[in-house]
Amino acid sequence: MSPDAQTLAELVGRALAEDVGAGDVTSQATVAAGTRAVATITQKAPGVIFGADAAEAVFRALDPDVRLERLGPEGEWREPPAPVLRATGDARALLGAERTALNFLQRLSGVATLTARCVRAVEGTGAQILDTRKTTPGLRTLEKAAVAAGGGVNHRAGLYDMVLIKENHAAMAGGVGAAVRAAARAFPDLPLEVECSTLGEVDEALAAGAARILLDNMGPPELRAAVAHVAGRARLEASGGIGLDTLRAHAETGVDWISIGALTHSAPALDLSLLLEPLP
Repeated sequence: MSPDAQTLAELVGRALAEDVGAGDVTSQATVAAGTRAVATITQKAPGVIFGADAAEAVFRALDPDVRLERLGPEGEWREPPAPVLRATGDARALLGAERTALNFLQRLSGVATLTARCVRAVEGTGAQILDTRKTTPGLRTLEKAAVAAGGGVNHRAGLYDMVLIKENHAAMAGGVGAAVRAAARAFPDLPLEVECSTLGEVDEALAAGAARILLDNMGPPELRAAVAHVAGRARLEASGGIGLDTLRAHAETGVDWISIGALTHSAPALDLSLLLEPLP
């Protein structure tokens, strides 16, 4: 799930308008017009780089003639110090692009890195790591692409491409079973999942034909019991308050997926730096 070129250009345009505004007054005051330079971005912490497309779009927006060179791969775990990207062009433009390019790269690399840590934690269990809709407004496609780069699996893109019945939907529909049957009638061609917090609700979901069940806020013992109870009649997702410290215990229960909102709402930015050198 990656944004198309037009969407990316719009995101970059809004970000630059927010930062550069009417102009970078510091660079205008201290850097002679026409000066050329080379900017090198370096990875300073262990992790997975993602977001080079966005960073390059930032540099091109301010200097269409900039020369860009990727110095390392995306989607792979790397140890620092490691070169990431080199941009050669107008010095004022490079300085104007610096913070916005780094903001995209650091944020998206942070998401990819946290995802990779989670994927490593469940290795060998058969469970996959899912993202959620807890994304930065306007950046969902980029953040979900970062999850994929880190080895995670994208859940639904939004409210339109999958039926996911939560407790409030079930309450309004008259119960889990009633909600599943109503949704299946209304949108028979869409994938359907229903949230359950008890084995009784799981039985309602199964009786209504649900093929995918979200087990909400269950600890490992409850998840293990639910997996045994369902016995392969539906695929199971665990969700709710699962962190790196408890992730493997949850994965070892036999669930198919574990969804983690923190991948996109709480991932720390990956430490990167940009250094500028003047060209003769």
